[in-house]
Amino acid sequence: MVAAARVWELKAEGLLRGACAALAAAAALLVGLSTQTETVLLVTKKATVKDVQALWVLAMVAAAAAGYHLLQLLKCVYLVRVGGASPCRRSSRALAWTCLLLDKACAYTTFATTVEAAQACVIALDGAHALQWTKLCNIYTRFCEQIAGSLVLGMLAAVGTAVLSAASARNVFRHYSPPPGTYAAAH
Repeated sequence: MVAAARVWELKAEGLLRGACAALAAAAALLVGLSTQTETVLLVTKKATVKDVQALWVLAMVAAAAAGYHLLQLLKCVYLVRVGGASPCRRSSRALAWTCLLLDKACAYTTFATTVEAAQACVIALDGAHALQWTKLCNIYTRFCEQIAGSLVLGMLAAVGTAVLSAASARNVFRHYSPPPGTYAAAH
């Protein structure tokens, strides 16, 4: 019964990891491949992700997060194949702690870079009059729409990673709790 529940939890975690990997990869690809060329006053300008450093950082972090989730998905697939049991409780505890810390780092990093890119995009959308920066989204509308879509995907990936982080925390605490039924038998 416990092994079947563990296998079900691993399948659910794998499904969520696959979704987070797809969202993060889509965000990275959408940011990384977005370009638009416009002619303004006889000058041809091209907007790319490298024009705004925050977008370039978002593309790299989202790609790394997608790779991390893919590796964790492979771990879930492996554990489901062996029945959800770990060969050694001590190594299982270390693996649980490692997954928790990596999930937390991935969640915080993905969230922080997505918010950072959103802040840079607000300046591109509204401009910063005090710094004499003009609005760019009225010139490069398609580019800005693609970046907005990637920000939504990045934020969804960050939220999914936060949910996975909570599941990893539950898995860590499971290693420190007594087996089911031992507390009731003692009292």
